[in-house]
Order: sequence, then structure tokens, then C-alpha cells
Amino acid sequence: MREFILSLVAGWIVGVLFGWLKLPLPAPPLMGFVGALGILLGAWSIEQLKQILLN
Repeated sequence: MREFILSLVAGWIVGVLFGWLKLPLPAPPLMGFVGALGILLGAWSIEQLKQILLN
């Protein structure tokens, strides 16, 4: 959970800096973000399944 919070804070800082400097955001389109989230959820699901089956 700590990594998630640190990642969110770091992203917020980058967003603030880019907004302050009036630069375009270095983020993928929404569908790219959703795809990346799906990849993360898939990898997490496999880890959870391994823990369930091996315990």
C-alpha cells in the first residue's frame, strides 16, 4: 500500500509541476491508462491465485 501512496504523491507532484510550467501532461490517453490498469489487475490476480493454491 505504501508504494501505491508514494506513486500517487509522485504523480501529483509531476502533475502540479507540468501544470505550473504549462507543459502538456506526460500521460497516455484514457484507454492506455485503462489498459495499463488491466495489466496490473491481471498480474495481481495471478499472484493471489498462486497464494490460494499453494497454501
